[in-house]
Amino acid sequence: MKTLSTLIALCVLSVCGAAHAQAPAVRDGRHDFDFEFGAWHAKVARLTKPLSGSTEWVNYEGPSVVHQMWDGRANIGEIDLAGPAGNIRGMSVRLYDPESRQWSIRWANARDGSLGLPMIGGFAGGRGEFYNQEDFNGRAVYVRFIFSEITATTFKLEQAFSADGGKTWEPNWRASFVRKEAGR
Repeated sequence: MKTLSTLIALCVLSVCGAAHAQAPAVRDGRHDFDFEFGAWHAKVARLTKPLSGSTEWVNYEGPSVVHQMWDGRANIGEIDLAGPAGNIRGMSVRLYDPESRQWSIRWANARDGSLGLPMIGGFAGGRGEFYNQEDFNGRAVYVRFIFSEITATTFKLEQAFSADGGKTWEPNWRASFVRKEAGR
């Protein structure tokens, strides 16, 4: 025969267990960028004069490599593009904040050696969205990155600017990535 204290303990465990089972799991996004680790071939279209009404795009292509750090909680991406308008060399530094469960992305351009302001965001439903506010040609604009169409061998990245507080967005960087085969 069970004692009263044993029955109470079993009831408490049962209630706590039921409440725990119903609570939504807290999402850990530290592995959101795992899909991107490795070597890629990038094709990029860049709008030559964003927020000016221009529709002239310039194409680039070249290698991109993403290195995992800190068990997936950080990574560094390197890109080296060439096209008719010249070269674009840079790197992105991405850090995961376990408290906020968000990523920050900073871009460093080899041309001027500066590290940009962080874009903050994360992934949901197979799509990553990141935002910040920057100065562009003397005015404050919102900047948005979207990672989409993510598979084991491909993904897309789009950057867009908004000069009207996020009501409308003008894409100015469209990139598609294809994973390089081993040994190539």
